[in-house]
Amino acid sequence: MDERGNRWSELTGGEAGERYAARFAALAESGTDVHGEAHFCAGLLAPGSRVLDAGCGTGRVAIRLAELGHSCTGVDADASMLAQARRRAPEMAWCEADLVEVADLGLEPGFDMAVAAGNVVPLLAPGTEPAVVSALASLLRPGGLLVAGFGLDADHLPLAEATVTLAHYDTWCAGAGLEPLSRHATWDGDAYTGGGYAVSVHRRP
Repeated sequence: MDERGNRWSELTGGEAGERYAARFAALAESGTDVHGEAHFCAGLLAPGSRVLDAGCGTGRVAIRLAELGHSCTGVDADASMLAQARRRAPEMAWCEADLVEVADLGLEPGFDMAVAAGNVVPLLAPGTEPAVVSALASLLRPGGLLVAGFGLDADHLPLAEATVTLAHYDTWCAGAGLEPLSRHATWDGDAYTGGGYAVSVHRRP
């Protein structure tokens, strides 16, 4: 995410990587499925797809998708999170950058999917959200997918109140030339009928 005033850096001070990785390691050891996001995305992809993990954090989603045979690139501005990703998968491509700059990193366009899991969108720097969505959309191939899951109320966010509505997000996607494909209540794929969390799938025509 961003060291220039985004909500994630304000919450963590840019030093959350080790704690975040330890939390998910403990969950995995307890038998909890920590790969719901990756498995949801894999179900939308052809074998050997190219995936951009936007706000990749410690690399949990990208690494699992790579294990499933996809080619993944992770981008995040939190150096402490990327340190964990690089430690776990040094052979993979990890880029330290704010997502508003993702289209200027020299990445080869034509990704089959960009995924923003883990409340990436609500934790962006205020006012940059439309530009981030447009930048991600610009890196997709025709028919490529943008998948984003995020909280819509305080119960599903590490914040006192929501920063993004689905109406906002859909407007940003439409402005980036994306069309809605599906919306779900969970990463298990349950249909969204309302509530405080949503996973949205949009497509570049």
